[in-house]
Amino acid sequence: MNVLRHILLLTFVCVSTFLSFPTQVNDAAPDAGVVAYEDFGAVGDGVHDDLPAIVRTHEHANANDMAVASNPNATYHLGRTALTAVIMTDTDWSTSRFIIDDTDVDDHKRTLFEVRSRLRPEELTIQKLKRDQKHLDLAIDTDCYVTVTNQNIKRYIRRGNNQNSGTSQRDSFILHRDGRITGDIDWDYDKIDRAAAFPIDQARLFLRGGIFTTTANRMKQDVGYNYWQRNILITRSNTEVDGIVHHVVGETATGHPYSGFINVKECANVTLRNCFATAHKTYRTIGAAGKPVSMGSYDYSANGVVNFTMINCRMENITDRSRWGVIGTNFCKNIVLENCVLNRMDTHMGVSGRYEIRGCTLGYMGLNAIGRGLLTVENSTLHGRSLINFRDDYGSTWNGDIIIRDCQWIPNSGKKCDPHLFNLRNDGTHDFGYRCFMPHTIKINGLHVDDSNHSDAYEGIYLFSDPGGNSQSNAAFPYAWCQSIKIENLTATSGKPIRISPNPHLAESVEVTFIDAAK
Repeated sequence: MNVLRHILLLTFVCVSTFLSFPTQVNDAAPDAGVVAYEDFGAVGDGVHDDLPAIVRTHEHANANDMAVASNPNATYHLGRTALTAVIMTDTDWSTSRFIIDDTDVDDHKRTLFEVRSRLRPEELTIQKLKRDQKHLDLAIDTDCYVTVTNQNIKRYIRRGNNQNSGTSQRDSFILHRDGRITGDIDWDYDKIDRAAAFPIDQARLFLRGGIFTTTANRMKQDVGYNYWQRNILITRSNTEVDGIVHHVVGETATGHPYSGFINVKECANVTLRNCFATAHKTYRTIGAAGKPVSMGSYDYSANGVVNFTMINCRMENITDRSRWGVIGTNFCKNIVLENCVLNRMDTHMGVSGRYEIRGCTLGYMGLNAIGRGLLTVENSTLHGRSLINFRDDYGSTWNGDIIIRDCQWIPNSGKKCDPHLFNLRNDGTHDFGYRCFMPHTIKINGLHVDDSNHSDAYEGIYLFSDPGGNSQSNAAFPYAWCQSIKIENLTATSGKPIRISPNPHLAESVEVTFIDAAK
């Protein structure tokens, strides 16, 4: 009996020891329709560096057109090594946890995951383009995401402490096989230095689940920005991200910004759904003008995206002023937010086409807009200092119309202020690289303003802040003022009257129509 007991014990120890080691990678990898990280050596104990195994898993999945499914009970540590796992197939992270420790890494600019198309870019020659052009006489085999650039013309010449000399004129759009264009062309192009076409996959790729926790970096750099990109980069058109959760812990008094944990870049038709994000602590640095500035650090970012949609994406503490705005976008076409709870929504260097905010709650950093087209805000609650802030560092320009419908605005998150519905400033002295406009027309049908916390001298809401200066007709870079505003069912808790603007010239020039007793 003792001999038998020793044999059984030895067998148990040998089997347990074998199972405790990572599975060895071999040529006989699983041949089923789904592959797991453990098949290529992942441990999932939150200690071992699983990123190399994760990279190998996706390489195999991509080569064999297999889906990837993680162990829902595992905790994968992504280590410090400069590696990127390229995702080309559906991936289900379920309830798996991922640890990202940014206190010590090989390369802070190296992406951890990239969702990439297997389709290769195509040769494309475009001689000229006109603003709002709807068609191109080109024969292509499949719908493509197209980007064009004219390097001789500079746009978005930023003003202020983060001033710069602008960016090359650029546009992104969808070119359909029949030559139709989706995504309004923003500029005229007599010359195109670069035209790149990226075929759009017909099948939608899904990235589901996953609970990620980032221990924040402690980088010290007194002057300038040094963005971190230990993130998920999406460059594949026709992609949907559903249910990713991202937490940020371990922030200290020192740190540098992140370019977006989910970073969508130069592609089309991307949806973020049911995701949870964390706003980052605000740090300071010395900006381009030699003065202190706040550093913008994002959990979501979108750059050069045509048709970008966020549905039921949420975060906590949307009025916490120690946190930076959770999202930043540039050069996008057609942005839609639906049923989201975020501390702000922002379009830095422009959005064109549709910009829609529906059923959302936006926090203390509010709703920011630069661009052109139709901006619609409906069935939403906003907490910013203004209902809509037209960023003055880019000229406070919105070349288009605004519709506000059935909304509530709590100015400055309920802190004391004297509110202006639309905040803008442009005195006509700076060249932003384009003509600047206030919204052409504004329609308000259902808006309640909780202006109960105001100064003793408060006399009522202003529709517009003072843009600066007098009449713009003789300005070096004229700012086109609003043409008309139609107001129906606008109420204020204070009961005080609605005023147009502290600038008397603007107050006299804009046509305001009250359809009810709101005035």
